[in-house]
Amino acid sequence: MSNKYIAVIPAYNPPEAILTVIDQLISLCFEIIVVNDGSGADYEDIFRKCKKTSKVINHIQNKGKGCAIKTGLEYIKNNYSNSAIIVTVDADGQHSAADALRVCDMADKNKGTLILGSRNLKRNVPLRSRVGNAVTRLVYRLFTGVSVYDTQTGLRAFSAELIDKLLSVNGERYEYEMNVLLSFSKEKIPIKETEIETIYLDNNSSSHFNTFKDSARIYKEIFKFSASSLIGFAVDYLLYTVLIFTGLNLQLSNIAARIVSASVNYTINRKLVFKSGSKIASSAFQYFLLAIFILFGNTLFLSLLVDSFFINKMAAKIITELIFSAVSWFVQKKIIFRKKGGE
Repeated sequence: MSNKYIAVIPAYNPPEAILTVIDQLISLCFEIIVVNDGSGADYEDIFRKCKKTSKVINHIQNKGKGCAIKTGLEYIKNNYSNSAIIVTVDADGQHSAADALRVCDMADKNKGTLILGSRNLKRNVPLRSRVGNAVTRLVYRLFTGVSVYDTQTGLRAFSAELIDKLLSVNGERYEYEMNVLLSFSKEKIPIKETEIETIYLDNNSSSHFNTFKDSARIYKEIFKFSASSLIGFAVDYLLYTVLIFTGLNLQLSNIAARIVSASVNYTINRKLVFKSGSKIASSAFQYFLLAIFILFGNTLFLSLLVDSFFINKMAAKIITELIFSAVSWFVQKKIIFRKKGGE
């Protein structure tokens, strides 16, 4: 190994298997940092054994996997050189030491790149894990344009130069790992994958992942834009419907509804979705140009559907909004509210 390899193991109520994980990693010359994330008194003996070969950092109370990872990274930042290669490894024995070494070797050869150890999620995988990964993979691809096969893998390697960026990512629990992928995709930080062995012990019973609560945290960031678009659409469609039924013609009803909904959408996207630091004057002008394009394109397409294809006015409005919402999202993400680090 050309650099020091360090394994960070976030551990909450870990099984005895963590000791085997540590032994195998040490046999491959890893240094080990275990973060005891507020485990109960019943696990004190396990952590006493961990201390014989590893650095153990304790959280007084459970703070979550993301927070535990950050604690480990903060320790490395303050105690190791910038040449270190770090890998996060789950405590339950579902990552092999050989795979940890392999992803570290890739990170060593690809500095500044996040290396994911991706599991083959087709064979011998619990149903909830297979379905959850498939859904998350699809949604992540749709909203970022980046293809990642295993978005939920905990085996991730990277060079020390990425520590500050990883520490700045929001999230304290399972959502942190998804937020890392979202943040890296926005800022064009490279992400690479390599297939690893798929190990599930006792149908993944040792996992502390709460299917509903933690899934909600993971999807929250992904769906922020969808919520913004839905609110804008609701305002648009409601006003459009009211104006149509008051007797105003199709084109004027659509134009008035689009002006109001565009103002609502711009405010939400700038402050909550993209959290843009750009000057209001600049982004507002760009958004105004986009809104004008969308307004005319939207109105012409709506008229085409109603007048030439004889589609119901209400249905035509929905079809039109779906198409132009996708166009609007792409332009806002890539141009208007893009992050400076991703330019």
